[in-house]
Amino acid sequence: MRPIRLLLVDDHEVLRMGLCRLFEGSQTVHVVGEAGSASEAIARADELRPDVVLMDLRLPDQSGVEACRRIRSAHPTVRVLFLTSYADRNALLSTIYAGASGYLLKQIAGKQLLGAVETVAKGGSIIDPVMSDSIVQNLRTSPAPGGIGRRVELPSQQRRVLALIAEGKTNREIASALALSEKTVINYVRIIFQKLNCNRRSQAAAYYFRTESLVE
Repeated sequence: MRPIRLLLVDDHEVLRMGLCRLFEGSQTVHVVGEAGSASEAIARADELRPDVVLMDLRLPDQSGVEACRRIRSAHPTVRVLFLTSYADRNALLSTIYAGASGYLLKQIAGKQLLGAVETVAKGGSIIDPVMSDSIVQNLRTSPAPGGIGRRVELPSQQRRVLALIAEGKTNREIASALALSEKTVINYVRIIFQKLNCNRRSQAAAYYFRTESLVE
């Protein structure tokens, strides 16, 4: 069998170098390219058509979640595996609805990471043990408010806030990204929840990714 073609995406060059060294000793995985940003990852995925993209969640130009969604939309057979420092429930949900096959934390051992890449390449999925089974099950079965096919029209600023919620960002991070006060963001979030008839950020994120996938 041919080796698994792997694309590495992380904005830290030293980390990419370490991952390259890790996979150099593998008979099953071959690193075909690297990228340091989301836009570069999308371009490299188009060019190289890897089997698996091993990607950080937070990248300098845009979220890895958005890059995952665009890569999976253009190339449904490409698997995306996130390797991140963030053990965050909403971030995990965002990656799942963006089409990712796995979510791992960076403290994972090298042998386990290699096995995870092999698992994902075969069509499996994997979540870091730190993210408990009960949370994962809840995220995967969390219904989108109002039904999958129902779209709610939101003003552009509210849609920007919703997109950042779906990326797992906090109210403070959203305020910083959009140059708003945190109080204003809290008010936007309240209005969005009312319009979507939901009361949890995970439901809002589920709605965002399900409805976005319907229109692209």
